[in-house]
Amino acid sequence: MRRLGPDDWRTWREVRLAALAESPRAFSSSLAREQGYTESDWRDRLDPARGLKAVADDDAGLVGGWVPEDRGGAVELYSMWVRPEWRGRGVGDLLVGEVVAWATENGHPSVDLWVVDGNTVAERLYRRHGFEMTDESMPHPDHPDVIERAMSCPLGQR
Repeated sequence: MRRLGPDDWRTWREVRLAALAESPRAFSSSLAREQGYTESDWRDRLDPARGLKAVADDDAGLVGGWVPEDRGGAVELYSMWVRPEWRGRGVGDLLVGEVVAWATENGHPSVDLWVVDGNTVAERLYRRHGFEMTDESMPHPDHPDVIERAMSCPLGQR
């Protein structure tokens, strides 16, 4: 696992664009939008003040974590993606673990995330790490026909 900073913008860009190309409905952005980002845009997204960005070894996947103002100090895990050829090989566990570790290191009370309703593979992955389904749900921001459900993992017992 590698935690990235602004100087790693090329790495983040490469893996992020691959994710958007392979799984366009999984993210609240688009390949066309992010292909238009400048070097400055990419560097800004990797500013440590904006949270965590990490990639697995061999750029097998990526994940982000940030602290939304409206979540009581909880970290939100987002933008998780694993290259198809790496799926089923533990990369998702490493990515989730990295966000949980970062949140714990920084004293956050929990890690929250949104999962597409019916994505049982992702739900199983998150449950292995102590996440539980909450009562929160919402339409996906870019695909209103897709419902997302919130999961949360309290960190105080770790």
